[in-house]
Amino acid sequence: MRIEEEREYTKVLLVGLDTGEEREFEHSMEELASLAEAAYKQVAGIIVQRMEAVNKSLYIGTGKVVEVREYAEECGAEEVVFNDTLTPSQVRNLGRELELPILDRTNLILDIFALRARTREAKLQVETARLQYILPRLVGMRENLSRQGGTTGSSLSNRGAGETKLELDRRKIERRVSELRKELENIAKVRETMRKKRNGSAVPQVALVGYTNAGKSTIMNHMVELYGESPEKTVLEMDMLFATLETQVRSIHTGDNKPFFLVDTVGFIRKLPHGLVKAFRSTLEEVRYADALVQVVDFSDEHYREQMEVTAETLKELDAGDIPQIVVYNKVDKCQSEQLPRRHGNQIYMSASRNLGLEELITAIKETVYADREEVCFLIPYEKGNVTSYLMENSTVLEQEYREEGVWLRVSCHRNDAEKYRVYWCANTE
Repeated sequence: MRIEEEREYTKVLLVGLDTGEEREFEHSMEELASLAEAAYKQVAGIIVQRMEAVNKSLYIGTGKVVEVREYAEECGAEEVVFNDTLTPSQVRNLGRELELPILDRTNLILDIFALRARTREAKLQVETARLQYILPRLVGMRENLSRQGGTTGSSLSNRGAGETKLELDRRKIERRVSELRKELENIAKVRETMRKKRNGSAVPQVALVGYTNAGKSTIMNHMVELYGESPEKTVLEMDMLFATLETQVRSIHTGDNKPFFLVDTVGFIRKLPHGLVKAFRSTLEEVRYADALVQVVDFSDEHYREQMEVTAETLKELDAGDIPQIVVYNKVDKCQSEQLPRRHGNQIYMSASRNLGLEELITAIKETVYADREEVCFLIPYEKGNVTSYLMENSTVLEQEYREEGVWLRVSCHRNDAEKYRVYWCANTE
């Protein structure tokens, strides 16, 4: 499903500070421009300053603030976006100096997530992250707000109008965050029930992971169109950062009795706000329960190795770093003329948009998730119903017959289960 949206773009000026500590700083600024575009903002200009340390009150130097103000007026910028997360005082001071709305990288990503959220769960997760981002900034503004009415005592009723409103806002936000968490917990319980149901079917689960806009949704859509139970159930696909937020699960059947669930997850990015990772944790935890991960890499991006490092770090944070992994180098056709697809073990070079390499990927997936499985025939006496129930819940049943001696099953099961119930093995004959 491809969607092109027409919107009015807000002109923004991007500002970055290079202290020499960040590797690939220039690429970080390029990524900030892409994030701005994903938030429907037009980059009117870019200003970079090189300093040894961050200015605690203004982020950039005082002289550079004057330059930003003049350039913003010259290029017609309506907002100023900074490449790092700003402190509450920096936002306040910059807003006063520049007389324009101030956004930082975290705020920009939150805006994108708010634009992309479609399901109830995603909207609740984004709202939770946004309120958690706002809360400390309210506290940081207390001194400024209290000056609006002055203070005459320690009680709330005697505080200045500004501080009184701040306290009320803070309590309102905390109450709303508590409500959101309860609702998300209820949704998480439903998700957990669905997850257990899938796990109970003994069908392996495979999760697509990787940097945002690497091609995960494109791969899922091609698989669903070819082998999905409902070919029309494709997912949103756009050439834009964070085109999709919702975790999508589809059942893939290739016709050889080796089905698997395919999970499309939200993309990763460097400096992904911790609040977002925390808010989306219940969604991202689908990754932890996967039998295999397919890391999709945009091979045409010269910074793909750094993006793979970000993916590895995020997976480690989600306790999913040790799950068997297949690496898909996607979009190879954009930078190489060699024949595609190519496969080297669990590394596949392909082009999802041109449908080159899909069969090789599916083969690699099945080899990985079914590596510890064996196809076995059992003849289980009727009085051993517990064994029959176990195998039907923990293996893929390929055939089933009720015979005079008991229940005959041909299953694909874990080799440990095959050995455990070896006493009930029988030939694949009448």
